[in-house]
Amino acid sequence: MTQEKQRLEVPEGLNEEYYQINPDILASFSKYRPPLNIFKFKEEVARVTPYYQVGQRLSNEQIEELADLVKEGLIFVSREDHPVYVKHISYQLDLVLVDKNLKESEVADIFVQALTMRLTDFLDQPVQAVFEKLQEDVMVLTQYLWQDIHKIRGLTRRLHREHSLSNHSFNSGIMGLALYAHMNDKAFAAGEIKRRTLDRLAVGMFIHDLGMTKIPIFIRKKDKPLTGDERTKMLQHPKLGYQMLSKLDLKFPEVEQCVLEHHERVDGKGYPQHSEMKDLGKYGRLCAVADAFSAMTAKRPYAPLKDPLTAAGELARDNGFDANATKALQAMVVTQKHWKAMAEDILKEQQQGKG
Repeated sequence: MTQEKQRLEVPEGLNEEYYQINPDILASFSKYRPPLNIFKFKEEVARVTPYYQVGQRLSNEQIEELADLVKEGLIFVSREDHPVYVKHISYQLDLVLVDKNLKESEVADIFVQALTMRLTDFLDQPVQAVFEKLQEDVMVLTQYLWQDIHKIRGLTRRLHREHSLSNHSFNSGIMGLALYAHMNDKAFAAGEIKRRTLDRLAVGMFIHDLGMTKIPIFIRKKDKPLTGDERTKMLQHPKLGYQMLSKLDLKFPEVEQCVLEHHERVDGKGYPQHSEMKDLGKYGRLCAVADAFSAMTAKRPYAPLKDPLTAAGELARDNGFDANATKALQAMVVTQKHWKAMAEDILKEQQQGKG
């Protein structure tokens, strides 16, 4: 076989069980011991057959041959090994942009694992060096969405159900972007949204709770009412996060509003500054809705989760939130079918728990 040979067109049906390896993905694997089983497509019998199994070691000759076979489109991996693939690519997230053989749902799985992992690392150690790794992955996400902003829906299907600081940050980031996309659908289609706005908003949404890293963990995880002193400390986390932005070189309105204003309310009853509608930025008002919705739809130490339809309805009736944002959220949740399925799953789980 020669490298000039025309690349194989995947036979109908083969895509459901296997997908072709991209040369860039192959290059990211361990050279002699790839982390998952590899299969070769035999054209004469139109079947895939084992080429390499985990635990074996490739020879130098096989490595060269494998590279040529990949270029010809004859090398596949099993979709059963998707969890291994997800884990591998989550450490080199930019690979999702070059692998056209992944399904949209599979790409979403990779983003969930990669971004949650990066958020966990950053929120454990919120310093510039760790943030830069998170920022790189967030930029991969925005590049992916820039090609088609509606792909954010695949990520809203994979929100975390259990609360933790990193899980909540991921959920809020995805919901904030989904809500922004829904409210600006026509503007995206007309090319009126700037890429830098999307980039900065994404960063702001994902790290909006940055200040929580300065709150003692026993307060954050407490399942009983906070004492007066504990509540005073908790109410300071937006200001603490805002103060941290300078060291991270993140003095952009989109980021600052998300961090400082996500607990403000348009009626002036929020915190820490008790700002009213006229004093709040549009990104801060948007983040407030995404933050509240994400908190309500996850299991917290002090409150059970609510299904998305109920949560969106309650927020739409709350005068403390931007009415345009809450109505858009409610419309999004009602019209996109997967939210109804998610609500039914949650209700079923709750009924089983009572039983």
